[in-house]
Amino acid sequence: MNILTVENVKKSYGLRVLFDDVTFAIDGGQKLGLIGFNGAGKTTLLKIIAGLTDTDSGTIWRNPKARIHYLPQEPQLVSGHTVLESVLDGDLPVMKLLQCYEEAVQRDDDAAVVALSAEMDEQQAWELEAHAKIILSKLGISNFSQSVDELSGGQRKRLGLARALIMPCDLLIMDEPTNHLDDKTIMWLEEYLRDSKAAILLSTHDRYFLDGAATGIIDLENHHIRSFRGGYTRYMETKENQDRAYEKAYEKQQEHIKETEEYIRRYKAGIKAKQARGRQSQLNRLVRLEKPVHQASLRFHFDPPQECADKVLDVLRVEGSYGSHILFKDLTIHIKKGETVGLIGPNGAGKTTILKMITGEKKPDTGFIQLGNNVKMGYYSQEQERLHPKLTVLDEVRDTFNFGEKEARNILGMFLFRGDDVFKTVGMLSGGEKARLSLLCLFLEKPNFLILDEPTNHLDIPTREIMEDAIEAFGGTCLVVSHDRYFLDKVADRILELDHGKLTEYLGNYSYYKEKKQDLEAFEKDRNGKEEEEEKE
Repeated sequence: MNILTVENVKKSYGLRVLFDDVTFAIDGGQKLGLIGFNGAGKTTLLKIIAGLTDTDSGTIWRNPKARIHYLPQEPQLVSGHTVLESVLDGDLPVMKLLQCYEEAVQRDDDAAVVALSAEMDEQQAWELEAHAKIILSKLGISNFSQSVDELSGGQRKRLGLARALIMPCDLLIMDEPTNHLDDKTIMWLEEYLRDSKAAILLSTHDRYFLDGAATGIIDLENHHIRSFRGGYTRYMETKENQDRAYEKAYEKQQEHIKETEEYIRRYKAGIKAKQARGRQSQLNRLVRLEKPVHQASLRFHFDPPQECADKVLDVLRVEGSYGSHILFKDLTIHIKKGETVGLIGPNGAGKTTILKMITGEKKPDTGFIQLGNNVKMGYYSQEQERLHPKLTVLDEVRDTFNFGEKEARNILGMFLFRGDDVFKTVGMLSGGEKARLSLLCLFLEKPNFLILDEPTNHLDIPTREIMEDAIEAFGGTCLVVSHDRYFLDKVADRILELDHGKLTEYLGNYSYYKEKKQDLEAFEKDRNGKEEEEEKE
């Protein structure tokens, strides 16, 4: 079933064209990933498709029988509702029935409870509530009676995601659904969407997720789109081949044009004037290829790190807590020079706490942390709290590192801060712009030990790839906390998993960790099965 067709859609803001001539269709069951640079217009395109924003030109056809649901990056929740009330909040009759039942229970209206229970039995509404509770639990929300006003930003995003997943629909449109999710939850969502009968259109920078869940990729670049079959890896291979072939065709055509123009110039007034006019006519009819446009991207590298001791970091029998809650105890980590170590684990396990202990921002409750001789740390914090909101971008670099204006502008240009962008105040920057500025400051500190807390948050895919290349070429030591599995696959040579206060080591990248985890889970399942059989005997 054709659910939706987009034809020749254009959208601009003032003189700035976001995209033009966007055309594609979505059929039932398709799983499409929308990717592109930050600021390319992905969120705007999703809102247009969902019917929340108008186009400048072009048409959107939506199947009148299709149920379409949109999940924004920041879901809107009704203040005062409980978690369960919020996730079941919707216009469907069965959801309204559930809400009426919950209200009757809360006011102890026995007669209404009995009547509504019978109606819910008839419409199988109980299954929807049970399904909602399962989805919430999978997303790490277990207190169903908690007020939404008490939830953190990450919890509110997950609640919005739960509401979207239980909503019966034919097309689910999702804007950055993996934000605020840990590895385990992302893998669960990946499998859930893959098995869903609904068509999916989602915008994400998570390349591993796109490989696992997407059957096609829509690439929004240079104001136009191109569609590709398969996940992210297949898309990259196909796109690179297409781009090489196009550039080769463009160069060949330019060479032909140059030779033809030279022939016309030389013979237009001579005995070969007729042939020259013929070639001019051919040239006039030639459909000229547009010059390939290469999107501006981040370009930087770290200076070769200063030498330091072979033992870069020793964390010995450390205990950490958050308030009265103990996150971990008896924690030991050793990191040697030249290693890139990935630290992973569920949200709330204490990963950021460990980093803050290493950097000295937080003291361990017990235990001992020591850096090696001549180790110089460079810390990238996901909160970006080291930036000064009231300073301009130019002054942030000029004042912090004692640069002149010309030198500061040259360096900022490497990080895509050009023209009037350098006069923006830091507090007015987008999440991606703040991330770039923080990376620049890290680069200028010239560390030999990088400590990175979620460094790819807010970064688009091309910038993530450049950062991966920079870390691989760094030559120093890195400790990285990240939920970006693709990123960890590229840069990490050792994985430390922190879960329930316990640290487990895997001597390889993320794919190695995942393989070993699956082997261990299969072993445990097999052993438990044998134990159950022995008990029955």
